[in-house]
Amino acid sequence: MRRFVADKTRNLVRRASTCSPTCPVSPRPHHPPSLLSQPTSPPFSSSSPSHPSSITSPLRFLTAAALHPLSFPASPNSMASNYSTTPVTLQSVNPKVLKCEYAVRGEIVTLAQKLEQDLKQNPDSHPFDEVLALCDHPAILDRSETQGLFSADAIERAFQILDQIPGRATGAYSHSQGIKGLRETIAAGIAERDGFPADPNDIFLTDGASPAVHMMMQLLIRSEKDGILCPIPQYPLYSASIALHGGTLVPYYLDEATGWGLEISELKKQLETAKSNGVCVRALVVINPGNPTGQVLAEDNQCEIVEFCKNEGLVLLADEVYQENIYVPDKQFHSFKKVSRSMGYGEKNISLVSFQSVSKGYYGECGKRGGYMEVTGFSPEIREQIYKVASVNLCSNISGQILASLVMNPPKVGDESYESYTGEKDGILSSLAKRAKTLEDALNSLEGVTCNRAEGAMYLFPRIDLPHKAIKAAEAAKTAPDAFYARRLLDATGVVVVPGSGFGQVPGTWHFRCTILPQEDKIPAIVSRLTEFHKKFMDEFRD
Repeated sequence: MRRFVADKTRNLVRRASTCSPTCPVSPRPHHPPSLLSQPTSPPFSSSSPSHPSSITSPLRFLTAAALHPLSFPASPNSMASNYSTTPVTLQSVNPKVLKCEYAVRGEIVTLAQKLEQDLKQNPDSHPFDEVLALCDHPAILDRSETQGLFSADAIERAFQILDQIPGRATGAYSHSQGIKGLRETIAAGIAERDGFPADPNDIFLTDGASPAVHMMMQLLIRSEKDGILCPIPQYPLYSASIALHGGTLVPYYLDEATGWGLEISELKKQLETAKSNGVCVRALVVINPGNPTGQVLAEDNQCEIVEFCKNEGLVLLADEVYQENIYVPDKQFHSFKKVSRSMGYGEKNISLVSFQSVSKGYYGECGKRGGYMEVTGFSPEIREQIYKVASVNLCSNISGQILASLVMNPPKVGDESYESYTGEKDGILSSLAKRAKTLEDALNSLEGVTCNRAEGAMYLFPRIDLPHKAIKAAEAAKTAPDAFYARRLLDATGVVVVPGSGFGQVPGTWHFRCTILPQEDKIPAIVSRLTEFHKKFMDEFRD
């Protein structure tokens, strides 16, 4: 079969009149960052999340190419006209978005998109037979080693992907939402995951999840009087993007005593406080599984959250980038899309934006910058504004788009690479679970340290009760007490943790975030260094 597909590959290459050099990604070691780092190395930060070892077998489909014709799918036709109950209208979006125009992806190009689709469906519908764009078509190289490097299904998948790309090339701009064929693949993967249909026109492919978050903040925030409900502790992308776009962060505190639980009573309290201060709350951010807290929401809790957003007219911004990272048998991931549809809520009932990324999970391809957002429950007029914001950046990178489609459509039973894929995936997730449990137990054994169960994601967020003398020493050094502890730990051991003050925490409490990503065989050494340092630190500053 492998030889058959390889021969097919070569024949297709020879027949291709528009072609580009294939660039197979050779197998490479993919080592996760370690907590063991030289003191001069930068600590893990929110802007540069670390990642697990990469799955290579299902991701070896990347090709290098050049410019190809722009392809614009028709405007969404699945959207009903009456969106009077949805919370975002032309009157409530950022007026700067309405004012913004971007001619190179504006009305004329959108018309060209429609004409191209018309011609595909009805070749005689117009007095011409193609929509032209400037193209570049370098020759595809016939690489004889392809069949030795890749499985048959990987080669076949690569050709399927190339067939989805106009011009069969990856080096040019795509549609601003991403290549339609790849969005169709992602939508099919979402539908398979959730058991509910997904529309490729709801998918916006982005350079990781972060640009998608910025797009939504830009759309929703008009001034400092617009607020976004955001969890504390939180991934600092949210506080930073809210600040950059001129809005107000409305904090809601996760309950550490209940395993970082999300209480509806806390949401209501913070919403009312914001309203009394003249802040119009536009959206609720939920991170599930949690970063930096590692909790996984129960489905009934998610139902409460959906009901809250529906009743209060809030957009639900669901950060679901760690959906593959679940480490405990009594929890499983449920997307907010699945939960809301299971409750009987559809397009007209709740505005929901779900974020996914290739940077997390078991694949960890954070440098490839691939991701997407699924946008549902917005009127066609608002969808046009979201598209316009996306078009300002032209498009996300094509390699990242391909990876996002592969993440949502991995090898299936019967594929040649299925066994190696599942072996790598299961091995990585099993190892991450072991590392999480080992570090959780080690942290809970330290004096004055308590750590909730690591249910998912890639982090632990232990609380540390620092001695009064240590807090005074931190004040003298003009730094936060948890940052003082983290700096001392780094200087003494080379172990890097991120102070909890960078994520937000209940005032008067101190935490730090540590990853579970060092190689499994290095975890005992990390535990030993941390334990020895902590004992000496507590003895030095004991009251």
